[in-house]
Amino acid sequence: MAKFMSLHDAISTYVKDGDTVALEGFTHLIPFAAGHEIIRQQKKDLTLVRMTPDLIYDQMIGMGCARKLIFSWGGNPGVGSLHRLRDALEHNWPHSLETIEHSHAAMANAYEAGAAGLPLAVLRGYQGSELPKINPYIRSITCPFTGEELAAIPSIRVDVGIVHAQKADRQGNVLIEGIVGVQKEVVLGARHAIVTVEEIVDDLNNHPNATVLPAWVIDAVVEAPRGAYPSYAYGYYERDNSFYKEWDAIARDREAFLAWINDNVLNVQG
Repeated sequence: MAKFMSLHDAISTYVKDGDTVALEGFTHLIPFAAGHEIIRQQKKDLTLVRMTPDLIYDQMIGMGCARKLIFSWGGNPGVGSLHRLRDALEHNWPHSLETIEHSHAAMANAYEAGAAGLPLAVLRGYQGSELPKINPYIRSITCPFTGEELAAIPSIRVDVGIVHAQKADRQGNVLIEGIVGVQKEVVLGARHAIVTVEEIVDDLNNHPNATVLPAWVIDAVVEAPRGAYPSYAYGYYERDNSFYKEWDAIARDREAFLAWINDNVLNVQG
């Protein structure tokens, strides 16, 4: 059953050095506040997993939290590169970073397999792709019924899955509205799950089947208003597009990056 915790206590309790951690949210509801708390607590040697790692992973990688990244498409959406990610790959700053790259479809299938407790996902993707040449975790499997050759990849089951949502009720049930990515699959496949929410309410006022995450699959619920900023939370606030553009210049320069993190993350209470 979900516990109601502070952001500090939830991260301190469930995220350990060396863990495999996924912070998921598609386009909106990206759990920035939780990522910043991981930086503040100086977690290290993490294997970070995420579809479309964007600014929050750029910040975590730049602060040395990650030793490995499992991902599909990494970039600053609509702007360009993630310069802290590039610096780690090209210059080992602040240290080296191992990467495993997948397609979006493969990641989604791997999360779904993990949620089902399966060891692998099978898909038709990767035909004609060169990713199998650089990713040894993409293998072939023959369908026992049709003889068709398919791609097989390991399922994703993380130590800690972290997502952001609009609301939780006082029993810990979570309502997610708007675009839904792989939040349900991440939580169901995780050993521990943390959900940050814009607000905790007495009644979700939702219709049947709308509660994507029931309380019994969540370890910690954290009230974190604007916890997805600068991404957006449907019904609460819009995406800060100007910040995504500003991040490009901040992230290009190591000193500017460290100064921004110091002013906006390390010296800010979670």
